[in-house]
Amino acid sequence: MRQRAKMADVLSLPSLLSARVAEVAGVDPELRPATRPQFGHFQTNVALRLANAAGRPPREIAAELVAKIAVADLCEPLEIAGPGFINLRIKADVLARVANEVLADPWAGIARVEQPQTVVIDYSSPNVAKQMHVGHLRSTIIGDCFTRVLRIQGHTVVPQNHIGDWGRQFGMLVEQILDEGLAVAALDLPGAEALYQRANTHLKESEEFADRARERVVKLQSGDAETLAIWQQLIDVSLAGFNATYARMNVLLTNADLAGESLYNADLPVVAEDLEARGIAKVDDGALVVFVEGQATPAIIRNAAGGFGYTCTDLAAIRYRIGKLAANRLIYVVGSPQEYHFQQVFAVARLAGYLPESVTAEFVGFGQVLGADGKKFSTREGTAVTLNSLLDAAEEQAAPSIALAAIKYADLSSGLQKDYTFDAERMVGTHGDTGPYLQYAHARANRILVKADAEGIAYGEIGTLTEPAEHQVALLLSRFGEAVAAVGETLQPHRLCGYLYELATALSVFYEQCPVLTSEGEVRASRLALCAATKKVLASGLDLLGIEAPERM
Repeated sequence: MRQRAKMADVLSLPSLLSARVAEVAGVDPELRPATRPQFGHFQTNVALRLANAAGRPPREIAAELVAKIAVADLCEPLEIAGPGFINLRIKADVLARVANEVLADPWAGIARVEQPQTVVIDYSSPNVAKQMHVGHLRSTIIGDCFTRVLRIQGHTVVPQNHIGDWGRQFGMLVEQILDEGLAVAALDLPGAEALYQRANTHLKESEEFADRARERVVKLQSGDAETLAIWQQLIDVSLAGFNATYARMNVLLTNADLAGESLYNADLPVVAEDLEARGIAKVDDGALVVFVEGQATPAIIRNAAGGFGYTCTDLAAIRYRIGKLAANRLIYVVGSPQEYHFQQVFAVARLAGYLPESVTAEFVGFGQVLGADGKKFSTREGTAVTLNSLLDAAEEQAAPSIALAAIKYADLSSGLQKDYTFDAERMVGTHGDTGPYLQYAHARANRILVKADAEGIAYGEIGTLTEPAEHQVALLLSRFGEAVAAVGETLQPHRLCGYLYELATALSVFYEQCPVLTSEGEVRASRLALCAATKKVLASGLDLLGIEAPERM
């Protein structure tokens, strides 16, 4: 007989059961949650699959498997249903043990990775002297979620906020500032963006100004003190605006995570010379390019005018992230239209040896935020909507923490590459699959616990679970670690969102079918404890999504 399962194993019941069944069946049993309570907690059709290959009756195969599968320490006697399905029902005392372990520590079920990695995540990346817009919303929210999840798994996560702080636009910005005699330090970020727009108009209207702007770029690149001082002031003004928005969004990015384009400026000619010297890059029609097998267009390292483009900057960034930051895994959270660019960058980096095979590089693209009309979310003038105005629109419908929960959950709960419609009124609802619904579930659990405490009623351990609704809540508590692990492996936050929604829904059913405060004795104490454990998991899960878990709503 198999020894009693350790608590750390039991906290991952689905994985443990799958391993036990696979041991006997020889293949992945593909356990699925049972469709109805009478079928137990999990089902597998492994007998049907094996019978098809062996040419034998499925129920006969199922009977053989049931006789050999050693899960008596975890499950009630296994049942065979229909043409050969095997039903598994977890013992009530096992579910109670799991729930009590979660009650003691909601993070206990999250397995720390055996081989921690240094993971560099490239996300947010706004441009200096421009307000963040709707496109930065998704990158920032998604990247922040990845950072939280991978850290809780034990990885060392190094966020890299690749801000646009270098390039030709600074020539016109500095010249416009000097022309106007402007005190840059007095500007806020909207004021800096207005300056950008004035400079851009000036550039188009005056060839003399355009010439001066080009000369100013040369001065910036050569380290002219006056130019660098104004450039730094523009960065400082921009960072103040960015950080205010990050604080408003409850994301973890700080100035310590900054790694703008300027960081790699000195390495650009080094990369170009190295690629050309080794014959990886060739001059074609005046430009230095790399032809990648299977790709229709070459990667441009240096254009015919001698300027370095984004490809060269991103190659330099890879060199830095692997050489200086010792990254084992690179994750880029960027809009889906940039996928070809990054696949090309990764290919060139592999070819050059900058990106060893031992290091993974992943592009996580995301879709657009759409307006109510189903079109790209933009102003009436067709320009991108600022991120702060988007937050303002949501806060017109609800309190800031609820509005933010609505936005983040809407972003993370669907497939990342899908577009989604920004409907503030729907998103802030406390019914249905929304962030505020999860917040409400947490607040409701807290309200019951607070009321019990006020009446001098304490909760103890979770005892014997007798009702199906109790079983379902406890079973879901055991799957928290599984949901978190899925996000870390697949980089699909909707896996965690779906789990939390399922848990919140199960908690609602539990309230309806199992009286808590009006029950008595050990039953009441046990049900209060189940509420407390669920509250803790909801709070922990919401935190991984970057969402506040309010005590009351």
